[in-house]
Amino acid sequence: MEVSNTVHIVGAGLAGSECALQLADKGFSVCLYEMRGGTMTPAHKTNQCAELVCSNSFGSTMDYAAPGQLKWEASQLNSHILQAALEAQVPSGMALGVDREVFAKTIHDKVHSHPKIKVIEKVIEDIESIPRPTIIATGPLTHTKLAESISKHFGTGEFLYFFDAIAPIIDADSINMDIAFKASRWGKGGDDYINCPMNKEQYYTFIEEIQNARKIEPKEFEKDTPFFDACMPIEEIVRRGIDTPRFGPMSGKGLDDPKTGRWPYAVVQLRQDNKAATAYNIVGFQTKMAYPEQKRVFSMIPGLENAEFLKLGSIHRNLYINSPKLLNEDLSSKKDPLLFFAGQITGVEGYFDSTCIGLLVSRFVADKIKGQEPALPPRASAMGSLLYAITKEEKENFQPTNINFGLFPPLGEEHLKGKKKIPKDKKKELQITLAKEAFSHFLSLTK
Repeated sequence: MEVSNTVHIVGAGLAGSECALQLADKGFSVCLYEMRGGTMTPAHKTNQCAELVCSNSFGSTMDYAAPGQLKWEASQLNSHILQAALEAQVPSGMALGVDREVFAKTIHDKVHSHPKIKVIEKVIEDIESIPRPTIIATGPLTHTKLAESISKHFGTGEFLYFFDAIAPIIDADSINMDIAFKASRWGKGGDDYINCPMNKEQYYTFIEEIQNARKIEPKEFEKDTPFFDACMPIEEIVRRGIDTPRFGPMSGKGLDDPKTGRWPYAVVQLRQDNKAATAYNIVGFQTKMAYPEQKRVFSMIPGLENAEFLKLGSIHRNLYINSPKLLNEDLSSKKDPLLFFAGQITGVEGYFDSTCIGLLVSRFVADKIKGQEPALPPRASAMGSLLYAITKEEKENFQPTNINFGLFPPLGEEHLKGKKKIPKDKKKELQITLAKEAFSHFLSLTK
């Protein structure tokens, strides 16, 4: 069957934009549909391609970290999103933090100026109305009508949901640096974070006010919706135990307070949000508090007593499909081989994880148009492990996931070399080495 050389992509987020640019670079014509501008989501504020809403961090860049390996693999495939993120990078220790506005403008301009991409501002309500091949990259905030159409396509009324939350952003000039100090945990990354230290009394008073604050309660139909662990609201973390934040986002470990020479009992970290360093977001403080309560409670943080909030936190319900049951290993529908899905709607979580799924789908679609079998990334690689997790691992409760070492295949006897156990750090190094070798071999066969 001859397949059209024009690819239709719905959604100009991270996955959709990466997918469009990759296919256009390969010489395919792309029609990219984006509803924002006329119709907005609960979280987006602009019609810019690849607008970031929850955070400005793309995660770790460390060589021997799973997210770092994912970025290395994406760099080998000339990821446009990664390139734009590096151009918009702001100091974030060992993480890749970006200036949101610079980043989105870079991708927006790339997409709109590419001669092979036609951007159409339009709400797509029915997947059957779009010519094939089609890629749905509408993310977790898919328009209701389109979601209903997807549900009808698969013949199931069951969609999967999780809650996502957004952290507040603070005006840098309103941070009291007589109390706060600059440092990165364990000294890794220089003085990239602003740290607001708390003593024991301040910490427990703060936790009590978080517990007492008025929250935005879920609607009746949302009450059984779970939170995604990587974006857990601070209130939910507290609910698991009053000391839980102190061993999570508020841990003082590895941060020497220059005033005391010791680690604080607890600390609130702020990460630079733009290149001008005029805005900082509160790390790990996604929240479902009402707006007035956020101002009241977060102003209790030492150093933020006069904080000016440029953006307050919020919470929204996200949608994803049960990919292991509904999609093929090339992320096409089991009911339509020319209907593909990419990004967070497939059940990956995290900006860069979503991007990489979009990058992979662009390659799968290109293969399909050429009449070739899709070239799947090796299981040992980060991309292969992420793809395997969302297409092969059928679970009773399929949950969104981002890349982590738990997704990589277990080491075999040939790697253990007679040892019963390898030290954790050595095991990670070996897994990354194997991933690089496997992905390099994959590239040599497919480029």
